[in-house]
Amino acid sequence: MTSRIATRFAQLAAEGRQALIPFFTAGHPSRESTVPVMRALARAGADVIEVGVPFSDPMADGPAIQRSSEQALALGVGMADVLQWVSEFRSTDPDTPVVLMGYANPIERMGGAQFIERAAQAGVDGVIVVDYPPEEAAEFAQQARERGIDPIFLLAPTTGPARIDQILSAASGYVYYVSLRGITGGTIDIDDVVSRVSLIKSRTQLPVGVGFGIRDAATASAVARVADAVIIGTRMIQLLEDGPVEEAPSRVGAFISEVRAAIDERPRA
Repeated sequence: MTSRIATRFAQLAAEGRQALIPFFTAGHPSRESTVPVMRALARAGADVIEVGVPFSDPMADGPAIQRSSEQALALGVGMADVLQWVSEFRSTDPDTPVVLMGYANPIERMGGAQFIERAAQAGVDGVIVVDYPPEEAAEFAQQARERGIDPIFLLAPTTGPARIDQILSAASGYVYYVSLRGITGGTIDIDDVVSRVSLIKSRTQLPVGVGFGIRDAATASAVARVADAVIIGTRMIQLLEDGPVEEAPSRVGAFISEVRAAIDERPRA
């Protein structure tokens, strides 16, 4: 069974385009805004939507995403809510891939097998579990693939070639290259990204996405010259907070439209 993620990347490759993948935290800035935000992102040109599962100790996330998680948890948002919102989004959008991104604790609290089953039923296409190293997630990853969910893993600037190969052997969907030596929200080094993405792409046929540190259309356009996907998170959270809650979908939709245009206008290197 071909996943929605593989289908979307194949379509983009045929068109000579790169994927745009926005991230935001479910339940932020409000419970009611979650599905409208997802729909606004899809309309604006998002190719995949990464939805953060709120967690109390998000070790890889900077202050903005940490704050969004804390606010969502204060509103009582849990895994069941996230899956329900994905299902609601999927009822009107059968094509845009949805990836859940988060940490092991909420999954293990639900139970890995139950999570995979409920995620598949809701229409989830991929899952990124930041604190699941591939050697400890082999059974989880296999069960996910059997239900049509791609296990997506992270690669860091400090990941050596042997470790890269080990991680790539467990991955599907796409690979998430973390462009910073630290948490989300820092400043990206484009030259370093070019070098590292080239190394990763020489070792896999999977699409390579770059996230952490991409905050505007210009940076996204530069990254899109070498990567298969541009992933934007912190700036999304800031925009969602920057004004009335009821206008949050339109704010992020306008931003993603701008970034989409910038990526599409820039020729591939």
